[in-house]
Amino acid sequence: MNILDLPKLGPKTYELLKKLGINDIDDLITYYPFRYEIIKYSNISEVSNGDKVIFGGIIESTPQVFYIKKSLNRLTFNFNSNGRLFKVVIFNRAFLKSNLKLGKEITVFGKIDFLHNQITASDIWLHPLEKEETIGIYHTTYGLSNKQLKSFIDSALELDFNIVDYIPSYLSEKYKFLNKKEAIYLLHHPNNIKLLKQALLRAKYEELFIYMLKMNVLKQNKNKKTGIKREIDESKILAFINNLPFKLTSDQLKAISDIKDDLTSPYIMNRLLQGDVGSGKTIVSIISMYMNYLSGYSSALMAPTEILARQHYDNIKDLFKDTDIKVELLVGSMKKSEKTRIYKLLEDGSIDIIVGTHALISEGVNYKNLGLVITDEQHRFGVRQRSMLKDKGIEPDVLYMSATPIPRTYALTIYGDMDVSSIKTMPSGRLPVITTIKKKKEMKEVLTSVYEELKKGHQVYVVAPSIEDSEDTVMENVEELEKNFNKAFGKVFKVSALHGKMNDSEKETIMNDFKDNKIQVLISTTVIEVGVDVKNATMMVIFDANRFGLSQLHQLRGRVGRNSEQSYCILISDYEIERLNVLTKTNDGFKVSEEDFKLRGSGDLFGSRQSGDLLFKVANIKQDFNILLKAKEDSNEFLTSDYFKNNTYPELNKIVKDISYLN
Repeated sequence: MNILDLPKLGPKTYELLKKLGINDIDDLITYYPFRYEIIKYSNISEVSNGDKVIFGGIIESTPQVFYIKKSLNRLTFNFNSNGRLFKVVIFNRAFLKSNLKLGKEITVFGKIDFLHNQITASDIWLHPLEKEETIGIYHTTYGLSNKQLKSFIDSALELDFNIVDYIPSYLSEKYKFLNKKEAIYLLHHPNNIKLLKQALLRAKYEELFIYMLKMNVLKQNKNKKTGIKREIDESKILAFINNLPFKLTSDQLKAISDIKDDLTSPYIMNRLLQGDVGSGKTIVSIISMYMNYLSGYSSALMAPTEILARQHYDNIKDLFKDTDIKVELLVGSMKKSEKTRIYKLLEDGSIDIIVGTHALISEGVNYKNLGLVITDEQHRFGVRQRSMLKDKGIEPDVLYMSATPIPRTYALTIYGDMDVSSIKTMPSGRLPVITTIKKKKEMKEVLTSVYEELKKGHQVYVVAPSIEDSEDTVMENVEELEKNFNKAFGKVFKVSALHGKMNDSEKETIMNDFKDNKIQVLISTTVIEVGVDVKNATMMVIFDANRFGLSQLHQLRGRVGRNSEQSYCILISDYEIERLNVLTKTNDGFKVSEEDFKLRGSGDLFGSRQSGDLLFKVANIKQDFNILLKAKEDSNEFLTSDYFKNNTYPELNKIVKDISYLN
């Protein structure tokens, strides 16, 4: 069945689903909640004014709808909850009026105002709760609600669908796993906690089994693929290093030596260069490109965003301004005529270093002598991208850079197909960021600290974990913070907001204005985790810090402390103080990462999973490391078994064949 045949799912909604990576029925039914939440009624005696509440009760007046303007309406009615009468106000829900009958028992979610006996509702359920209910919370996109997405998934689950089970039957029997269809249903309908845990275990194992199967195949092929064998003049490299306006650390020099050995070997380099934000990975990558240039080959540096790509381009161009090395930029927003010019130069080999986004490997881009590909931050340059270059007849060496340090034990398992170089020592002249924890009642102190930095002419990042008020959790949001910080500082300093709903050009304008100090306070979601280098920013304030993993918090605070000035990070949280204290004691990303692994352990069923973890749908490398180790062992055994040799599980053999080709 086509996904567009589902009830109430039209072309516009389909475009929204595609933003979430949902293209067909299989994608839809395997789009799992990222978190589960137990919903139960609030105890009115434990609630304070302004709190989020969940109240059950009876409708005591006929709902009225007021149309404020074309795109805004307000629905109101009286609501009796345990003998106390409240006025319920909810916006843009006029369509609910016909279902809200006098005497009907409902559930109201919202913010309470005891002074006016009013609940400003974010949602209304047309039924009372059982004793408690468990619901799944999905990652959505603007214009698509959690409820809408769940209704489409439920419609798809009613179909007689077929889905491939990738776990060999002998392993399913060994671990007594649930049937895959049953597990999928339970993940979307988590009514039984015991069965939900079993369904999660099964789904996680399957993802990690497939991942480790691919990884083990890549390991088997490692150092078997012949690449470019270079002759490199070491005296020129040494002269380049000695002419730098700063001294390299011992870790940087060791990483350069590792990369030189790879480039001069007859095998393809596949190396991970990891280190904290600001540890000096970029200069190591630039020296790698210089070595590649001296050998007669061109290099490509790929960044996840245009902002970061332009920053790299400017830095590299400046560093090589007195040489004959030709540096160019290629990003999606460039004019067609400019792209065509770059394409021609790449094809005839006139460009020595090309910097850009994934536009570098798009259709129409052909390279004459590409010898080295470097990717920066977050998105691993995976087998699909390698195959795109391979199809162009190119087998370059590959260097990945990551600012999220991973303890070596884990790195060797997760990135086992790679060699790993780590930069642990920070460049001289950098002061450790002073990190403190403040409770929300201490906001006056926080604002005073912000003001002190602004008075010095410095800039401040303020991070919120959500874009707008969420119906399912109490946290600060970008819109409210922007309003509050404008109230506090707007008359003297420029306050602006940045979030994921903005298009790329809007984000770039705001980030460039911040970089140029036209904006002094930047309110943002975690999109600034990977952003431009603003040396004048000396303070980071993170609201609801308990909602983040330690490594992500460490990555965020790496946006400050980029110069010789003392910088500060303030974590605002009323919860998990002991866990957050790790960040007050160390600025070492490797130690933070180690603690993150220890503290998160096997994970909390009802905790928020960090998105973007190697694109797994339910598994999490940190939380599920023990499952990953078991999947690694089982996938290795499978590759040496008669099941593999006899093609007993053709779907798995196809994965092995595809990954062998792509690699």
